[in-house]
Amino acid sequence: MAPRILVVDDNQELLSLLTQLFEDAGYEVVGASRGKQAIEAARAQPPGCAVLDILLPDMMGYHLADTLRKDNPQLPLLFITGVFKGGKHATEARQKYQAAGYFEKPFEAQKLLEAVAKVLPAEKKVPASMADAFEVELDIDVEEEGPQDAMELTGRIKVTGGGNLTAEIRGANLTATPMQKVPTTQVRPPTPGRPPDPLPVGAGAPGSRRGELKDNLPSLLTAFYLSRETGELGVQRGKVKKVVYFENGTPVFALSNLLADRFGQFLVRVGKIKPEQLQDASAVAAQSHRRTGDVLVERALLKDTERLYYVGQQVKAIIYSLFSWEEGTYVMSFKEKASSESIKLDVHPANLIVRGIKKLYKPERLRRLLQPEDRLIPAVAPAYGLNEVELERWEAELLPKIDGNRVVAELLAFANRPEHVVYGFLVSMMALGILDKRS
Repeated sequence: MAPRILVVDDNQELLSLLTQLFEDAGYEVVGASRGKQAIEAARAQPPGCAVLDILLPDMMGYHLADTLRKDNPQLPLLFITGVFKGGKHATEARQKYQAAGYFEKPFEAQKLLEAVAKVLPAEKKVPASMADAFEVELDIDVEEEGPQDAMELTGRIKVTGGGNLTAEIRGANLTATPMQKVPTTQVRPPTPGRPPDPLPVGAGAPGSRRGELKDNLPSLLTAFYLSRETGELGVQRGKVKKVVYFENGTPVFALSNLLADRFGQFLVRVGKIKPEQLQDASAVAAQSHRRTGDVLVERALLKDTERLYYVGQQVKAIIYSLFSWEEGTYVMSFKEKASSESIKLDVHPANLIVRGIKKLYKPERLRRLLQPEDRLIPAVAPAYGLNEVELERWEAELLPKIDGNRVVAELLAFANRPEHVVYGFLVSMMALGILDKRS
């Protein structure tokens, strides 16, 4: 029997991520998002160790710890927190509960795993091959169903190249227009290490955590950030598959089987090359078994230095496009593939989330998530600090007025900006966990 652990956190996506992480390491996980639920689960299935978030919706994690210890005085406890930070709280936890660990968000999930293993060793891990739950078949081009919208991309982009050298490139602001029909025969070499028979989404492979994608993409990105995890988030809607690669909690790369997301098509969409130039270069690439980008550089249609900039913008556009999805499925897995990419995006997830919501959330979607009569308050345990978020001046001036005493309609009047702009800002602050709805 696998050793059983209790994991309690009210962040559903982080709970899901930690559950999979521990299951991959060979544990049986009992998860709960409320203190009362955790107590009932622990009594029904006594754990050998408990990982507790300190701030829960119905009770403090310390109170939950007291109850668990009454039932099992020797139960090893580890605490995680996003609000009670500093040496004082960690010292108190260790003194009163002899806590095996005290982790402040964002924390390194692997170190949490190591701390658990010291008090409750696991004997058997899930084989790495079993965790390959999602692959994007790069040799299959899929066309998007339904109309596409143009996407505005800022000219500034930060990327990390070989040797971990980070460069900030300032190019022209781009508009990725809907794809034009361009018959191409682009060649894309197989991804190194890719299994010959990838498991499709829905195969139910062990070692994968699946779920429904609705309005929770920001929470999924945040879950990787809070746990500092390296891995992949695969998403699927119909035949369209996209995967976001994370390194130490930061999204650094993305791939897609959507034809419009291919590098050559992206260059056409932003006006860098013409459709006929792409068609000709693709034909040459297919004949010579080279990348289309190499042929474009050879023909002086793309400078080698420009490729870094456009690849970064292409990756960012793929990630941004996911914010427009209101349905689909997702799979989380933990692999080191992101570390092998030679070009990596360098963007803080908080700003990625804010811009993604502002760019891609439709006005009707924003109004569904936030009503004019709602009241907002500062969150007790924000996932991100305000110092990590790039705010416009009017946004910084509006935040102090959000104290629960004014409804959203009043905040709109204060902001004196178009309704969808203010809604986009407020919803993005809720997505970052900086603002909460007042109950």
